[in-house]
Amino acid sequence: MTELSPPFTQDDVEILETETPFQGFFRVDALTLRHRHYQGGWGKPVRRELFIRPPAAAVLPYDPVRGEILLVEQFRVGALEWRDTPWCLELIAGIADKDGESAEDLIRREAIEEAGLTLAEMETVAQYMPSPGGTNERLHVFVGKADLAGAGGIFGCADEGEDIRAMTLSADTIPALLTSGRVDNAASLIALQWLLLNRQELDARWGAK
Repeated sequence: MTELSPPFTQDDVEILETETPFQGFFRVDALTLRHRHYQGGWGKPVRRELFIRPPAAAVLPYDPVRGEILLVEQFRVGALEWRDTPWCLELIAGIADKDGESAEDLIRREAIEEAGLTLAEMETVAQYMPSPGGTNERLHVFVGKADLAGAGGIFGCADEGEDIRAMTLSADTIPALLTSGRVDNAASLIALQWLLLNRQELDARWGAK
């Protein structure tokens, strides 16, 4: 749909100054920049803080034979102030901590660490920017084929302070999950909705009984 393509490219942005006021596990850059305007010419310089994050990936494990999915639950500091509980139900997920690590390799590693799962085939659901107004993060979301017989339990890397509960649920509960309010992060909502819409076709390819 070329009519929806913006008229501008990277060449229509000029970075005037870059500062790094914070560097920890993550990084914050402060950019002074200007960019072209729709009605012509260049806008005035503006300052924008940018939260720098490595590439990330998330996966919804799905067992087409058992008709089950796996979700994880863990404490999330960002949910402290406005949610009745900061323990969030979500997908297995992680950020790349090795140079050149692919999204698929990353999420296979995270599936072992967070749920003790070895994933088989993987289907890309979406690649998106969670909040491009303030972070450069890009998230790759998958549904992964897994044998969920006996799956579940407590996992995580103790030296990273992780305490993760993995649990299996019937895939038939996805509509109820989507309206329950318990799943309220974008990657999980996207993956669950995708599986709800594409489950029959995926079952045919992944050999559901």
